[in-house]
Amino acid sequence: MPDSLSIAPDAIPDTLGRAAALLQARYGAAEAPAARTWNEVLDTLLAHRSVRAFLPDALPDGTLGLLVAAAQSAASSSNLQAWSVVAVADPARKARLAAIAGNQKHINQVPLFLVWLADIDRLADIGRLENVEVEGTAYLELLVVGIVDAALAAQNAVAVAESLGLGAVYVGAIRNNVEAVAAELGLPPRVLPVFGLSVGHPDPAVTTGIKPRLAQSAVLHQEIYSKHGRGEAVARYNATLNEFQRAQGLPVEDWSRKVAERVATPAALAGRHKLRQALHALEFELR
Repeated sequence: MPDSLSIAPDAIPDTLGRAAALLQARYGAAEAPAARTWNEVLDTLLAHRSVRAFLPDALPDGTLGLLVAAAQSAASSSNLQAWSVVAVADPARKARLAAIAGNQKHINQVPLFLVWLADIDRLADIGRLENVEVEGTAYLELLVVGIVDAALAAQNAVAVAESLGLGAVYVGAIRNNVEAVAAELGLPPRVLPVFGLSVGHPDPAVTTGIKPRLAQSAVLHQEIYSKHGRGEAVARYNATLNEFQRAQGLPVEDWSRKVAERVATPAALAGRHKLRQALHALEFELR
C-alpha cells in the first residue's frame, strides 16, 4: 500500500473500500478514478452532500469561532482578506432573509445562518486610516478578489463543519435581492452579499445521497482547453444522474435540460439578472 495512506495498516482494506464507494458515488462506477491513497481530509470532502433538513438543536459552544478560524485559514489574494461574514441567529431576521431567498425553510430551521460578503469597504477604510488616497477599490478586480476570497473562506468553513458531524448548504438565492439583504444586515456601501450558508445538525430522518458530478474528462484539460468528447460526457452524466434521481425518489430529468433552462432567460435567474444595477446602488463603481 502507498506510504502516504494516512490510516492504520489494519484498517487499510476497509478504508480503501470506503474510498472506492465514495468515488463511485461521486462519479458513477464507470467514471470513478481509482483510490490509491486516502486520508480523513479526502474522506470528508468526497462525502460532502448538501443538507436541507435540520434539527433545531443549538450548535456546540465554540463552533462559530472554529468555522471562522477555518475560513480565515484559506488563501487570500495579496492577503487583502477582502471578505466578511455576518452570523445570523435571530429567528425574525432569519425569517426575513428566508423570504428574500425564495422561502427556503432550512434557513429558519438552522441555529446559524451565515451571510458571506465581499467586503471592499474595509479596504477603503484602511486607506483612510493610512492617509492614502485609494482609487483601486473602484475597479472590478477588487470586487472579483472579494468574491473569490469569500468563496474560499466559506468552503473551508463547510469542510470543517462536516468534519464535526454538522451539515450545511449554500444559498445563492441571497443574490435574488442583494439590496434588501444589505439593508437587513446594515451593510455599508461597497459590501456585496455573495451567498448564504445554513449550518446545523442534519435531520437523521431525512437522508440524502452523494450527488454525482460530471466525469473528470469533462472538467480536466491537459495542457490546453479542449471540447473533444464534451457531448458524450454530458450524455453519460445525464444517465448517471438519472440513476441517482431514481434511487433518491426524485423526479427524473436530464441535467443538461435543467442547465439549459436555468440560463435560457433573464427571468430564470430569479432576480439576479438585476445584479449589475444593484452593484451600482451599493456604490460599486466597477471601472
